[in-house]
Amino acid sequence: MNKSDELPVLPIELLSDWVIRIPPGDWQVGRRAVHLSQGTSLQVPPPSVYTAVLEAYETLPVFEPEAAGWLKGAHLRGVSTQETTARFSLDPKSVAVFADPSGYNRLQAGVDYAFDPEWGTIGRLESGCLRADQPVYACYRCGLGRLDGIFLRADDRMIYRQGQPHIAAPQIPSPQGGEILLASVWLSPRLERLTLANLLPILEENYPHEQPYTAEEIRRLLPKTIDHLVNGGDLRILAWGDSVTDGSYLPDPSTQRWQEQFVHRLRQSFPTAYIELKTLGWGGRNTQNFLDEPPGSPYNYREQVLGSGADLVISEFVNDAGLSPAGVEQQYGAFLDDFRQAGMEWIILTPHYVRPDWMDLDREKEIDDDPRPYVAGLRAFAARHGVALADASKRWGRLWRQGIPYTTLLSNAINHPDPRGMKLFADALMALFEGLSSDAQRDAG
Repeated sequence: MNKSDELPVLPIELLSDWVIRIPPGDWQVGRRAVHLSQGTSLQVPPPSVYTAVLEAYETLPVFEPEAAGWLKGAHLRGVSTQETTARFSLDPKSVAVFADPSGYNRLQAGVDYAFDPEWGTIGRLESGCLRADQPVYACYRCGLGRLDGIFLRADDRMIYRQGQPHIAAPQIPSPQGGEILLASVWLSPRLERLTLANLLPILEENYPHEQPYTAEEIRRLLPKTIDHLVNGGDLRILAWGDSVTDGSYLPDPSTQRWQEQFVHRLRQSFPTAYIELKTLGWGGRNTQNFLDEPPGSPYNYREQVLGSGADLVISEFVNDAGLSPAGVEQQYGAFLDDFRQAGMEWIILTPHYVRPDWMDLDREKEIDDDPRPYVAGLRAFAARHGVALADASKRWGRLWRQGIPYTTLLSNAINHPDPRGMKLFADALMALFEGLSSDAQRDAG
């Protein structure tokens, strides 16, 4: 047993709204033991603020009060994320809009324009004085997220280092010169006071090693796939899913999507196999949408999924999260019958964590267990029917143990994983084949 296994986890105390205290003693950080010779109090800089002064907009669309918040009008640039806006980051009291760059001709909210105070979208009102082709100039303030770090230096001193502010996906600053990361401090946009929910001591340096299936079990679940990989055959993989699988929002989808990362690593582990990847992703849709598409559609289930010629289908559908366990049994049971009749094997990916209120979560720590009935349904279905399950949800649920609030891996602050989040899917998939890769490389040699 490592010494760190016998030590208590590093405690962090909150002395006031913005002051943290770390007591002296021997503590566990991740899998390491650290000794602090003296206590330290650290002042936390308040959340970062972006201030826009007469920010120019060539035109404003008509405000759409019945649309989703991020679709009601133009996105104020300070709150814009990938595709959407960061909810609650705008300070509504700070908004002022002018008809000229001098800042003298102020427009009237509710008469000339309207804005959504939660989502930071803005549009003109047709009953007001703004023309469709008229530029406007906006002043406002918004909060930016920041992920700071508390580090232990080699000389036993602790330092507090600010991360780079970002509207949606901030990252913890990296250790320097042998430093040890003790904890992260999550400053969400417009945070009014620090609480223990914002302090994340490092409990794990990485996701715990896990091999969900033995080599014998995975051979039984995926016999054709394993035979092609180990014996150097041709393996055709279909990645089937929603916008997370489509991944067109990523900076480089060809390398950053979960399926691209997975297949790249699979090829390295099984160098004698020829692996072909095809992607069928449809943003904003679920499995029922594929079933409802008519023949000839590029998303028709029978033609594009069953007719793909794939040996292995890997499905990812966070948009199926509305299904109950009974719904999973019915819908996915029909897919399983189809796949087996077509000679296809199947891996089900459990989904990532999404916006907390969509998951009935009020925090980003101590959330190891995914609360969604859909995820419980997937796990039960896979176990009951002998389908391989890559449980990415488990990895998302433990991010807080590494000092990472999971929402900081969502590029749109809602439900789109960034490349780091995509890696968690690839990690979950690779874990299925871990016990086989060394055997394959030895046989190839």
